[in-house]
Amino acid sequence: MGMTENLLSTSQWIITLLLFLVILVRALHSIDWQAFRKDNALQHSFFGAAVVLGFVWQLRAGISPGLAIHIFGITVITLMLGWALAVLAGLMALVITVITGREPLIMFAANGLITVMVPAIVSHGIMLWERRRDFRNFFAYIFFCGFFGAGISVAAAGVVMCLMLWTSGVYTFDQLVHEYIRYLPLFMIPEGFVNGTFVTGLMVFHPDRLTTLDQRRYR
Repeated sequence: MGMTENLLSTSQWIITLLLFLVILVRALHSIDWQAFRKDNALQHSFFGAAVVLGFVWQLRAGISPGLAIHIFGITVITLMLGWALAVLAGLMALVITVITGREPLIMFAANGLITVMVPAIVSHGIMLWERRRDFRNFFAYIFFCGFFGAGISVAAAGVVMCLMLWTSGVYTFDQLVHEYIRYLPLFMIPEGFVNGTFVTGLMVFHPDRLTTLDQRRYR
């Protein structure tokens, strides 16, 4: 999902930019920068995630302007780094897509909000829910935070994008349903599979890379 053209009205563009800046500032304040500078493994995960996402997001499909489809991958990055660092890694990846001409600079805030921030926040919320439920089986983390969290996060991002395009008058509600919304469950399946598979692999081979995983909880 990504808006490859300026499809928003001026007021929408301003509101989107303000929301983008508010979330970005909150993310920057949430990061323990001193700990980040001392943790080489976390730095490698952060920059590696940004580069990988930047190249993965080059691959996309779509019929109509603003309704492109691609794998997000934000959920596994959120579980690895935490939501704040995931937002920054995602925005760095978005910079790569701007440099390569896949995304326009004028839509950076809108794409950052839809492609990065909404999925990261939703994934973080589902992770907190799983933590509050205090499940004792590690499959709960894999399923709810990995597979389920990724599917819900891409659905939330898709709904936000459709609301933006609908309120801007670019598409009618019927057009959005016909060209995008009815396919949304099909987008959720590969997103959940890809993220869940990576989370499973990390949990088995490199659980220390999942900073949101409390291994003491699971038996």
